Amino acid sequence: MVTADWPGVDPEWSRDIEVASSSAADAPGTVRRWHLLDNGAQLSRRGLAPAGTLLCVHGNPTWSYLWRTLLAAGSNSAQPWRVVAVDQLDMGFSERTGTFRRLADRITDLGDLTDALELDGPVVTVGHDWGGVISLGWALDHPQQLAGVVLTNTAVHQPAGSPIPPALRLALHPAVHRWGTTTSDAFLRVTHSLAHPPLTPEVRSAFLAPYRGAARRAGVGNFVADIPADASHPSFPALTRVAEGLHGLKVPALMLWGPRDPIFSDRYLKDLITRLPEAKVHRFEGAGHLVAEDRDIATPIFEWLAGQAPDTRPVGADTRPAGADTRPAGADTRPAGADSRPVGADSRPVGAPVPSAPPLWAPLTELAAGPAGSDTAVAEMAANGTVARSLSWLDLERNVAAAAAGLQETGVGPGSRVSLMVPPGVDLTVVLYACLRLGAVVVVADAGLGTRGLSRAVKGATPDFLIGIDKALAAAAVLGWPGRRISVRELPAAQRRLLGVETSLAALARRGKLHAGTVPPVPAPDPDAPAAVLFTSGSTGPAKGVLYTHRRLAAMRDTVAATLGIQPGARLVAGFAPFALLGPALGAVSVTPAMDVTAPRTLTAQALADAAAAIGATVVFASPAALRNVLATRDSLSRSGHQALERVELLLSAGAPVAEPLLAAVQEILPSASLHTPYGMTEALPVTDISLEQIRAAEADAATGTMAGAGNGVCVGLPVHGARVALIPLAADGTAPGDKPVTVPAVTGEILVCAPHVKEAYDRLWLTQRDSARTAGWHRTGDVGHLDAAGRLWVEGRLAHVVTAPDAVITPVGAEQAIERLHGVGLAAVVGVGPAGTQAVAAVVETVPAARRAGPAAPQLAGRVREAAREAGVSVSAVLVVSSQPTDIRHNAKIDRTRLSRWASAVLAGGRAGTP
Repeated sequence: MVTADWPGVDPEWSRDIEVASSSAADAPGTVRRWHLLDNGAQLSRRGLAPAGTLLCVHGNPTWSYLWRTLLAAGSNSAQPWRVVAVDQLDMGFSERTGTFRRLADRITDLGDLTDALELDGPVVTVGHDWGGVISLGWALDHPQQLAGVVLTNTAVHQPAGSPIPPALRLALHPAVHRWGTTTSDAFLRVTHSLAHPPLTPEVRSAFLAPYRGAARRAGVGNFVADIPADASHPSFPALTRVAEGLHGLKVPALMLWGPRDPIFSDRYLKDLITRLPEAKVHRFEGAGHLVAEDRDIATPIFEWLAGQAPDTRPVGADTRPAGADTRPAGADTRPAGADSRPVGADSRPVGAPVPSAPPLWAPLTELAAGPAGSDTAVAEMAANGTVARSLSWLDLERNVAAAAAGLQETGVGPGSRVSLMVPPGVDLTVVLYACLRLGAVVVVADAGLGTRGLSRAVKGATPDFLIGIDKALAAAAVLGWPGRRISVRELPAAQRRLLGVETSLAALARRGKLHAGTVPPVPAPDPDAPAAVLFTSGSTGPAKGVLYTHRRLAAMRDTVAATLGIQPGARLVAGFAPFALLGPALGAVSVTPAMDVTAPRTLTAQALADAAAAIGATVVFASPAALRNVLATRDSLSRSGHQALERVELLLSAGAPVAEPLLAAVQEILPSASLHTPYGMTEALPVTDISLEQIRAAEADAATGTMAGAGNGVCVGLPVHGARVALIPLAADGTAPGDKPVTVPAVTGEILVCAPHVKEAYDRLWLTQRDSARTAGWHRTGDVGHLDAAGRLWVEGRLAHVVTAPDAVITPVGAEQAIERLHGVGLAAVVGVGPAGTQAVAAVVETVPAARRAGPAAPQLAGRVREAAREAGVSVSAVLVVSSQPTDIRHNAKIDRTRLSRWASAVLAGGRAGTP
């Protein structure tokens, strides 16, 4: 018996068992000694009946210690589970057999063990690394006992023509293999170094404990040697059996993944998803190979188990939680509770189905066939103020059809993921609508996320194809982005080879036109099939992929049209990427101004005017950061530029709250325009809408105090057609723990939205999606705010940025607005410093002119800031200045308060100010 003296392990769990072996690696009658961590006896001693058994199988070179958090949770959860974490033979503290055990042997070994344990079921397998393959092999061999499978970073298939991971290639190299895996403990230490954050010395020592001495590491070396690098390997048939068998596995599955894994990258996750398409998947951004060490996996596993209830449901039965959507498999898979009211209606109950609507591309076909067919549909501007390229509606329809035919011929089809790394304009419009017609899923990640953020997004989405400009293709080649590569323009042969490019959009279009009429028509995609993965701005953490179906994209189009009155024939200057894509779907003539759409601050007044003049624009859409630069450069406007802007009838600005003074200044150069600031997010755009006149009315109500709830935040108006807004009140600790939406005026809480155009789900972020949809029928936005007595919504900040002072919960926006009204102050941020519940309030201000050095504010400025905040009801303890606020790189408008909080804490603790 092994003495269990390891951090996090109850000694009562450790046990040995003798097992008769039926493996081909052993002679008949051989008995092997296994070591386990098993809480079964402990549960029995307490008189607790487990709901089932978790059969946990480690990989190489870990051991059952990897699963200690599951053992603890299974022993102490409201619904206990028996957890059996095995040490595979030759591994951990199990017997060193002296035989070479291949994959098929290890699957047999595990079956021998469970027979000896008399595990009857329900059993849920849990596997990591090569333990994932072995656990799945057991699962396929024991269908009557199996209730579900859980996988963490593992693989069951090596794509043909794709090399195994470099780390494993090195470990297999004859010059390295024996020394690296057996003679020394290098393989163990390298594996342990993959933890993020690093393992503590005590935990690292526990992982090393069973492998001290070369004689105890033979299994480590043999495990590596048994990796099937190609079809000639002896274990390849066993691996193939498991891989192919998964297609028929009908039990619930959960995959928890660490993307920072140099061994089992996201391409292996993608392969598993294709084999287990109904699995719940969550990628823990920042976690790596040892995901069970990097993140809490016990909580989500046991919450998932609670939803499956395998002890009361037969294998193959519907295992969704009570109260969940009960539609049959293959039916409408939108989140249960999505608002289904038609645009403009408010009478349907929360949770009714979203009505069907013509697909997103329908207006293109209709306009091309009508009298407007020869009119301009889409254009893009050159830096000199002239139109660089344009297409009529008829040309656009023909180009989309040709591109679709070419893409189809090259392998793009329903469900294919296509990453589009093309700036807004003619090319992006053509390829976007071509992909949608084919039923492909377009993946759109803004280059404004930066290299790291963009790389993280693309790798996480694992596209099948990547269509990009030269710069994107070069990044794909250097950073190893997935997907077959297609260039926008024709490239020289040498450059194609260097970048790994197969073909170009132009070549595909030529092929499509050549084969027009011979390619069978593609059936219209199912309205509830995935259509797009759009990435958030990353202003509150790693950018998240937001999955939309065709139905929900169409609902977004119809909501925008009905709310803002944008009808076919409108003429739109799209200085904001989402509307550059949505314009043709609205039947609007769209032009992209000469700017870098990934950096909104690059839009100048003259560039905006040139674009407006080119199409006789009636509508302009630009972010707040873009509008600030338009105002800063308005002195350069030509007379004709002023005249073009004077003809604009509607201005839309979103991406961040827009203050009245900014809109008032914009009104001066757009005197005929109605100025609107829709509030929304990537997950639901728009949610509410408000005009400049309505903002002034709301602020007047706040100033006079005549209406309950008016004030303390940015008023973003009333819900748009088809949408509802409600709140979950904040608790004293700054969270929103409740589950009952309220619409009572003047109650601050997390903002909830219910609408036909709310996202389908977060892509491969099961936990995030579950959290956002935990209030049935509503999307929880993560924003905080309140309603006033007129039903208008006031946004007060982000839930993650709420300050928890000793005697109050403070939302930042109201005080920030008060500070920003001071002369000599630009942007302001209110952040918390110190432990939650006892935080002090710090105000960080951007001065005008810019401060030369960041740090504590001068006494006079500090006094003015404190007084302004006090009038807004906030007591500020410290005032700091910065030359410019750190903002998210997509909108250049959302202040990174989390980053500022860390910086302010360091400065106030006596550290160097530096740049936040």
